[in-house]
Amino acid sequence: MAEFCETLLARIEDASLNASAPPQQRWFDGWLVRYSPGKAKRARCINAVAAGRLPMAQKLALCADLYRDAGLPMVLRITRFTQPPDLDATLAALGMTVLDDTRVLVCTRLPAAAPPPLPPGLHWQALDAVRYAEAVGALRGSPPAQRTAHAQRLQLSPVPYQGFALLDDGGEVQACGQFAREADLVGLYDVFTREAARGQGWASLLCRHLLALAAAEGAQVAYLQVEHDNHGARRLYARLGFSEGYRYHYRQAPAA
Repeated sequence: MAEFCETLLARIEDASLNASAPPQQRWFDGWLVRYSPGKAKRARCINAVAAGRLPMAQKLALCADLYRDAGLPMVLRITRFTQPPDLDATLAALGMTVLDDTRVLVCTRLPAAAPPPLPPGLHWQALDAVRYAEAVGALRGSPPAQRTAHAQRLQLSPVPYQGFALLDDGGEVQACGQFAREADLVGLYDVFTREAARGQGWASLLCRHLLALAAAEGAQVAYLQVEHDNHGARRLYARLGFSEGYRYHYRQAPAA
């Protein structure tokens, strides 16, 4: 793991919270409670930003009611910034299981030059929120409700997204990705390659394209999230200059 300034990592955590903000969220006794019906857990989980004042059992019970009314499982996100610091141990003692061991990768040296030109038969296309959510949802096989929730979150995000697709001459999406820039920080999100098109370098080309565009706008540091066991993606991002900054996971009741 590379050594990054704690202040930088805290800024990245704030930026990622801003970039993933859904319209379905509220503050509750120091917790940022999100309940979007979309696929992304970061938009439908609890971020324990501050310790709060209520007894833990009461706070968890009230949040469980909120998630039950929303028709969603209650999920809590645990990071190095979680408050109180012993929350993870408390949840483990309650029998809540770990989900999605995830790493936040950081790159402090963005590419100074544009990526190489595309091979014949391929071209870039910028996509608005609705078209992007539909494109990546189709590649993932997401149901219509999740695509709609994703589009809504992108449209209403306090940090504007820019989405791009790599298309062939037939108009079929081979890969897509987007970035959200906040001041000198840029996050890469929803990078996805069509299964039949994997292994051809399209994801690397796509990320270089996104990073070059963000750098031209003033971004100096990039971040992204990737699951720990996604070894192929982690090798790709390492080649692009990303190193591990910090990790997080989720806790969820087994019955959910």
